[in-house]
Amino acid sequence: MKKIFTLLTVALISTAAMAQSTWKVDKAHSRLQFTITHLAVSDVDGSFKDFDVTITSAKPDFSDAKVSLAAQTASVNTENDRRDTHLKSADFFDVAKNPTMTFYSTSIAPNGAGKYKLTGNLTLNGVTKPVTMDLWHRGTVTGQNGKENAGFKVTGTIKRSDFGFGSKYTSPTLSDEVVITANGEFGKAS
Repeated sequence: MKKIFTLLTVALISTAAMAQSTWKVDKAHSRLQFTITHLAVSDVDGSFKDFDVTITSAKPDFSDAKVSLAAQTASVNTENDRRDTHLKSADFFDVAKNPTMTFYSTSIAPNGAGKYKLTGNLTLNGVTKPVTMDLWHRGTVTGQNGKENAGFKVTGTIKRSDFGFGSKYTSPTLSDEVVITANGEFGKAS
């Protein structure tokens, strides 16, 4: 009886693993951005040009989604070379010590039709902290190539002080709050 139970357990785990779908970010149709307020009077926008995101989910509504993100900090871009060089220095991203910023989700909870609260661990500047963001599953469609594509928007606010990021620059020079906005199109890989 124990042997049959073990075989059934293995079969169920195998079936569950096969039911998982993996979705890969389409970088040509995706953007990872941030906004910070400078001198309390203007917003400065930036983005990361080099990032990878993978979503795994067994459910078509993504209510069980697991999200992993890795962004190369040296790819930060604010459309100003001088500022970008400063952002890459030890004052901010310290790309020599911290070449990658990561996010790994730990939970997802419904928050309206197609909307969720996505919680996970963000590692920035060598510090890992839990953050919660709003995730909107904008829909899933079949593209001209016959493959499934899903769209997502993630928004939220983090405090840079939580990560010791740019600690030499206090408010109002730079706001403590940094708004994160990610728009992503994902192709079903499996």
